[in-house]
Amino acid sequence: MIRTIYHGSDHIIQHPLYGAGKLYNDYGLGFYCTEIPDMAKEWSVGKDKNGFVNQYTINCEGLSILDLSDPKFCILHWLSVLLENRVFNVSNALAYQAREYILSEFHVDYGSADCIVGYRADDSYFSFAQDFISGTISYRQLNNAMHLGKLGLQFVLKSQNAFDLINFTGYEKVSSAEWYPKKMKRDRAARSEYFNLERNRLQPGDLFITQILTEEMKENDPRLR
Repeated sequence: MIRTIYHGSDHIIQHPLYGAGKLYNDYGLGFYCTEIPDMAKEWSVGKDKNGFVNQYTINCEGLSILDLSDPKFCILHWLSVLLENRVFNVSNALAYQAREYILSEFHVDYGSADCIVGYRADDSYFSFAQDFISGTISYRQLNNAMHLGKLGLQFVLKSQNAFDLINFTGYEKVSSAEWYPKKMKRDRAARSEYFNLERNRLQPGDLFITQILTEEMKENDPRLR
């Protein structure tokens, strides 16, 4: 299967390098892309700083692709990967206990994956995850929050094998004047909807991290699906 993927950057990248990048990204070291061109455009620009959308194709036949959006996974599987790679504020006992429990019971073995598909935890969405492990929002609210602002999924190259199969097919210049406001508008919309609706809207039966810990819920618990 041939996929077309896009990477937003402040420069043109014809030959992505295996092992380059930031260690503390969502899924560790890797080349972070999306199949949505407009998302890549937003990610490429800064305030008063233009960017580039690099376009590639990759032949996924034979690659091991870990898709965290697959129904066999729940949001806590995604969160466990995030907890392994990102720096969370675990200054209180509940957040610390939640972190350790999720890492233990919802661990995903992604070390052998050539590519990972999953949510992108930019600033707003990272704060939603932080609120959940701190007990501020429920499991349902976390699930809903991850869809606010239509963030989309990212496609991450993780292995040398995947990097060997990527082909650069061109680039597009991206105007900060056009796309930075769109980026900020989406982020503000997600935050506004979260604080005005999700963060303050409880429903009967809402499941919080305290109950997950107390009942020692496992990944096969139907309440987590």
